[in-house]
Amino acid sequence: MSNFVTAHYDLRAQDYVCSAVHAAGADLDYLVTEVKKAGSRCVLDLGCGGGHVSYALAPHVDQVIACDPTRSMALVVQDEAQKRDMKSVLPVCGYAETLPFAAGAFDAVLSRFSAHHWADLGKGLAEWRRVLRSDGIGIVIDTVAPENAMADSILQSIETLRDPSHMRNYTVSEWRRALTCAGFEIQTITPMRLRLDFASWVARTGTSELHQQAIRSVQSMTSTTVQAHFEMDGDGSFTLDTALFILR
Repeated sequence: MSNFVTAHYDLRAQDYVCSAVHAAGADLDYLVTEVKKAGSRCVLDLGCGGGHVSYALAPHVDQVIACDPTRSMALVVQDEAQKRDMKSVLPVCGYAETLPFAAGAFDAVLSRFSAHHWADLGKGLAEWRRVLRSDGIGIVIDTVAPENAMADSILQSIETLRDPSHMRNYTVSEWRRALTCAGFEIQTITPMRLRLDFASWVARTGTSELHQQAIRSVQSMTSTTVQAHFEMDGDGSFTLDTALFILR
């Protein structure tokens, strides 16, 4: 599954550098504020994608390791960091479940919109805990599924049709259990919402026309209650739940 994910994103790295959804947001600003408050100097951006967490943090820390399993992602982050003259950003290839770093190597470990692609959430969080200093801070930002079973099913269906490497958007209760099992103390959970423009959402992953039609069909056939929860529009655009977890 991990090789499938990297193959799927290998040709789309530049799209994520240019993605407006990933490049800005209140969650990104919050993340920077928390890292500065903690005084973290060596930081891991886990599942860095287009590198936007790394770029945001680079002026405030000594070093940011931008880690992603997809080699092309690491290369475009390297190029973009050079363009921005961010010498503190170091791209590295690696999977969340088998991180190539020593125990306690980082003051902070951060992951933004990455964990729903991990092949094994439990192993990824265990590795996260291993490489984080005992007094370090962890921050997870990810899309989350509704607790309602039907809304959850609809979300997983359209996510997989859009992106076959999608693993799962976990519910907040699933996140609580997984983080607790990994040995983290959850300090705060901040719910947020993220509006997705359908055209740019499917363009980023190169979703086929057939699958785009299938997504629109699933959206139109679901209940009005689910449609209202996701604020679905006629053009396919909708709103996702996200959550920001502060961990110790």
